[in-house]
Amino acid sequence: MDRLSEAAVEGLGSEVGRWRYARAELAVGIVHFGLGAFARAHLLAFTDDALDQAFGPFGVCGVSLRSPGVRGRLLPQDGLYTVAERSGEAERLRVIGCIREILVDPEAPAAVVRRIADSAISVVSLTVTEKGYCHDPATGRLQTRHPDIRHDLEHPDCPRSSIGALVAGLDARRRAGAPPPTVLCCDNLPSNGTTLRGLALAFAALRDDPLAAWIEAKVAFPCTMVDRIVPAATPADVEGISGRLGLRDEAPVVCEAFRQWVIEDRFAGPRPAWERVGAELVGDVAPYEEMKLRLLNGSHSALAYLGWLAGFEHVFEVMREGAFVAFLGRMMAEEIAPSLRVPADLASYQRTLLERFANPALAHRTAQIAMDGSQKLPQRLLGTVRDQLRAGGPIRLLCLAIAGWMRYAAGNDEAGRPIALPDPLAPRFREIAARAGREPAALVQGFLSLRDVFGDDLPHNERLVSELTGWLAALLGRGARAAVREAADS
Repeated sequence: MDRLSEAAVEGLGSEVGRWRYARAELAVGIVHFGLGAFARAHLLAFTDDALDQAFGPFGVCGVSLRSPGVRGRLLPQDGLYTVAERSGEAERLRVIGCIREILVDPEAPAAVVRRIADSAISVVSLTVTEKGYCHDPATGRLQTRHPDIRHDLEHPDCPRSSIGALVAGLDARRRAGAPPPTVLCCDNLPSNGTTLRGLALAFAALRDDPLAAWIEAKVAFPCTMVDRIVPAATPADVEGISGRLGLRDEAPVVCEAFRQWVIEDRFAGPRPAWERVGAELVGDVAPYEEMKLRLLNGSHSALAYLGWLAGFEHVFEVMREGAFVAFLGRMMAEEIAPSLRVPADLASYQRTLLERFANPALAHRTAQIAMDGSQKLPQRLLGTVRDQLRAGGPIRLLCLAIAGWMRYAAGNDEAGRPIALPDPLAPRFREIAARAGREPAALVQGFLSLRDVFGDDLPHNERLVSELTGWLAALLGRGARAAVREAADS
């Protein structure tokens, strides 16, 4: 089978969508950190659609901060890849053409810095996951002792971290007299633009006060809310999509048909016409962000930990269990929705989420969602808990979700088998589990001692400690299925 390429797409049938703009004339205007599946299914898909509506110099230079793997799959096919939108039995394919360059930072950090410094670049965007920001999730502050941050302060010309590379590029831009760019964070961080701005300023101040002042005065960091479920593509997906194309695509992405992007309308210069293809430009992203982080991401994490413990590999399989659906619906309606201030129909949004989670066309693995929980809990679940505690509202179901994470992080499944824990704090989890054994109260106290996750306030809240201890005892003693049935029926 021939490889997907710019020449080969000319032979694709009308059932496969692709760009209509003059790709040969597409100049690079966006540097994007993190060419993972989510970015390619969301930001780059929006950008490709926007270029069809209003062509401009907004081709993408993708930057990998870790591995050349994505480059190895994309460059032989001219940077092209397929987005497969799945809903029920339907699958819609579109080939995306907006990637024009790919750089691998560990191989050529100076080239990444030079690209950001280029005056033709108007947007620097990021999808590097929560742990990619080298920050304390509980406070949002830069971890100045993080090994990548320390390296980047000592070696500013060859940065390893997203923050170090971004600030090095901004510094080169400032010294070259180039106009300031817009820096667009598309990760699930609370007030993500504001958080990234604070991290960049903190890092810049450790390097050079005038640099920090220039960033503070000139560079725009809009907040965003991004929403699309994008499970990891499997070898079977690669084969199936390639078969439908009639061309070998080594880098397809699979996603749901639903997508949403809300962007604070604050840019430093030119940008693609994203609003013409469904993005919403608003004055305040915060209500939308809270809705998504708490209802979608918080519920997703609850499903991931409790579903994984109950033996389910995929989210849609968890959603076939009536007790899990009832638990999730109650948690959303009774404990999460009361904490929100959203200009939207929350009941309708919750129903839509339950439908999206149950989509059998998306094989979204619970283990994938469960990764890096220490970085995700503060914004997905703990902010809601804090608001509910202040308001005197219920937290019982939220606490089962958090106890599910603790049970998972303790490192052994319900059959006693070890759990692989892909998390920056995994060594600390193992220490806590070794000290506490299977004693619920000791495990709760051990995990609550992780101040970079739970802060200084939650470990001392007696109501929270009591609920967590009770649920962890239930999970250890009766298992996840029984605990979820109890929560659904209580």
